[in-house]
Amino acid sequence: MFDGEPSRRASAGLPCGSGPGRLRARTPARVAAQAFAPENQIVSTPTRRSFFRRYLLPGFVFQSVVIAGGYGTGRELVEFFLTQGPRGGLMAMLLVSTVIWSLTCAVTFDFARRFSSYDYRTFFRRLLGGRWWVAYEAAYLAFLMLVLAVIAAAAGSILEETFGINYAVGVLGMIAAIGYLVFRGSRTIERFFAGWSFVLYAVFILFFILCFVSFGGEISDRFATVQAGEGWFLAGVRYAAYNLATIPGLLFVMRHVGTRREAVSAGLLAGPIAIIPGLLFYLAMAGQYPEILDRTVPANALLETLGMRWFQLAFQLALFGTLIETGAGMIHAVNERVAAVYARSQAKMPAGLRTGIGVSLLAGGALIARFGLIDLIARGYGTMTWVFLAVYVLPVLTIGVWRLVRAGPTSPSTPRQATLS
Repeated sequence: MFDGEPSRRASAGLPCGSGPGRLRARTPARVAAQAFAPENQIVSTPTRRSFFRRYLLPGFVFQSVVIAGGYGTGRELVEFFLTQGPRGGLMAMLLVSTVIWSLTCAVTFDFARRFSSYDYRTFFRRLLGGRWWVAYEAAYLAFLMLVLAVIAAAAGSILEETFGINYAVGVLGMIAAIGYLVFRGSRTIERFFAGWSFVLYAVFILFFILCFVSFGGEISDRFATVQAGEGWFLAGVRYAAYNLATIPGLLFVMRHVGTRREAVSAGLLAGPIAIIPGLLFYLAMAGQYPEILDRTVPANALLETLGMRWFQLAFQLALFGTLIETGAGMIHAVNERVAAVYARSQAKMPAGLRTGIGVSLLAGGALIARFGLIDLIARGYGTMTWVFLAVYVLPVLTIGVWRLVRAGPTSPSTPRQATLS
């Protein structure tokens, strides 16, 4: 039916592919891009994009990766926020951490869109040039091993303490689940993250309601009587910085975004989306201040106070799922970086290699977990904070903004695959 269309357009002096409703020519370059793009993603078109994918999915993916290392057990909220008193921690969380998250995500997302940088290696080559991406990669891999160690320790403890299942079984179960997700790739990971995020929101909202009903008076009293610590601002900066370390590794979701407005809006929304479950958790913990400061896993302390076995099971199951989310998301970033190297040679990364990388990293994290949860969070996260401020947050908020201003908002009208160099 379309056999005569190219010749009619040519005779009229029009490009063969112009005009509304045109069919895109299957040029060798386009075929290669489709065949060898990371994760065999199909290039998005306007009809396939949705409001959720453009504006909300990046925030939910960020929240999915942040939660296990950011507030899943509650220990992180204690170390960075509750040590500043209930009011000081609340100010640090809402006025500092959330704002930094939103601003950094907005710039990062638009930079990735504008320069088609959907893996962290390409992103940092566009941002800093040369081989500066190596500095981020070294820091990211160190942080990844730290987070995987926290995940492994928490996964084993959850099943052992809640269900009486052997610690090793919990760790192996988590490794198997993460291995499956990274084997399946971006599309499966996006769907799992989005679906489990709604489960997580429901559980944390119910958690806060149950705690408020049980000891709401204590929560109000702690906020009214305890003074804010003097270091709340710096605590907010530190918490924001180490959690932002994961963002350049999650840029695969930006393939759904096509305009500056979409990218900036998604970034600004990412901060509140990611922090709301942590905020509900923090408010509940404040009612048990200061006793909860010394608990290894504050979440267990709150669950014991509630004394509701059915909810303890539901909460721990939701938390176990978030551990899987975080591990899968961070490992997938490494796989995307490796897949980009394969794509430069017009080859496809073997699916088995994805799983092999994931299992190897998880096994290393499980070995590091022997150091203990409190020491890992207090020492490891504190050190990584300053590293990521230097190699990512400050460069993207300065050099990144400058490059975006110089380049202007011009971009393809539809999302596309990464341009790999």
